[in-house]
Amino acid sequence: MNDTVERVPLECPACSPDLETVHEVLKPGGQATVRCTECSHVHKTALPEEQTRQIDVVVSQEDESFSAKADVPADETLATGEEFLLETDEAIMTVRITSLEVGDRREDEAAADTVDTIWTRAVGNVSVSVTAHPKGGEHDETRSFDLQVPGDYEFVVGETEELGGEEFTVEGVLVRDDAMGYDHEKLDFDGDTVVAKDIKRLYARDESTSAWSAW
Repeated sequence: MNDTVERVPLECPACSPDLETVHEVLKPGGQATVRCTECSHVHKTALPEEQTRQIDVVVSQEDESFSAKADVPADETLATGEEFLLETDEAIMTVRITSLEVGDRREDEAAADTVDTIWTRAVGNVSVSVTAHPKGGEHDETRSFDLQVPGDYEFVVGETEELGGEEFTVEGVLVRDDAMGYDHEKLDFDGDTVVAKDIKRLYARDESTSAWSAW
């Protein structure tokens, strides 16, 4: 039994010539063979083509931004926080919607056929900003550095990491505004987990001794 039969709305010449009913596609093609789920009538017809719209996309990556275009189903609803694959001349990348430009307004959610520009940021590989204080506890002697990691890399509060030549223990994470699924803007309980693409800033205790030797 095929559980993945395509279903499409079509008019049925037998039972519903003026209104669309759900049809199963038995054989695709230029003139597809379909069966009405209401009366089981089998007939041939051309399948409706999905209507798409080409929309301008602005991608923010590190401290730079560039423009591209995306073909989006016209009947789709877009929202901030959603991610999609964007094909550019250089590469195929994962981006997250940060805002939608509709006319002269910025919206968090909008129908695709009303959107002029999709503003996004690249989340496949990201830079995480870290503020670290020495393990002696002197918070006034902090230093900052950036880590380049995959967007889905997980940081856990209370765990020690060794990345990019740095060793540190995660003490807290400030979550980005476009991140979804978190209860608080700042997470600082042991065991709290955040993926890199959702991090605005990571706060840590520096576990390396050489980093502070100059002081």
